[in-house]
Amino acid sequence: MQPLSAPRRAPSGRNTRRDPAPSRVAYRIHRMWLTPLYRSLFRVGIPVFVILTATGWYFAEPANRQAVVDKVAEVRRSVETRPEFMVKLMAIEGASPVLDREIRTRFPIDFPVSSFDLDLDAMRAEIAAFDVVRNVELRVRPGGVLEVAITEREPVLVWRAPTSIELIDATGHRVASLTGRAARPDLPLVAGTGANENVPEALAILDAARPLAGDLRGLIRVGERRWDVALSGDRRILLPETSPVAALEQVLALDQAQDLLARDVADIDMRNPMRPTLRLTPPAMDELRHIRSLYLE
Repeated sequence: MQPLSAPRRAPSGRNTRRDPAPSRVAYRIHRMWLTPLYRSLFRVGIPVFVILTATGWYFAEPANRQAVVDKVAEVRRSVETRPEFMVKLMAIEGASPVLDREIRTRFPIDFPVSSFDLDLDAMRAEIAAFDVVRNVELRVRPGGVLEVAITEREPVLVWRAPTSIELIDATGHRVASLTGRAARPDLPLVAGTGANENVPEALAILDAARPLAGDLRGLIRVGERRWDVALSGDRRILLPETSPVAALEQVLALDQAQDLLARDVADIDMRNPMRPTLRLTPPAMDELRHIRSLYLE
């Protein structure tokens, strides 16, 4: 039996072949690179981290922060003050001379001014707070014109309130104050607490009372629940709470048939339309008593 021989050693020298298999470390690095998480980390995460770190380091200095703020403000101001963004004048349309003057006094804008410096929403809210303004629209027109389009409330009645005299529109909203009734003799007069809350009904009564235009003095709200029609000579037509127009038309029909309002009648009580009641004037009552006494003798 032949003895075992020793294993042959690879010949050393320049012609020795390298093992093509990767090392364990290289293999693991290659596998990690093929993992999406690690690839995103190296491609995105690390650059972003470096940028954020550099940015944070730069802005840690107050002088650097102030320099950036000043530069941004300078660029912004250069854009805002460009000619196409400048407002040169304000045009107010639909406003009376008094309101026009009041708006210009309230907003003393030093033109030209950048449109970015105008708070149109705040201006709109402040103008809409005027009692006389029903609607207002603001916009900057081409050419640098600030247009203020106003729709004013139209007064339809003079309301003698408990402590003042007011102009009110068809909704009962206050329009303006008056120093006296003579300031607007062209508008009908209503009086009493709550009259401004029932303007549609008052207008309907006034429309039905057109035949009484020569004697009509106005409407009086009584107890915040019904109306009295005030006529010349301290006469009144007392209307009911419900269907006041129908009751007034009934009085007008009686007047047309019997010339009722031309008689010595102080009040016509229509609070119960089924039973109208007349109150005579004091001279007529005295004459009536005299006539009755003659019959009793």
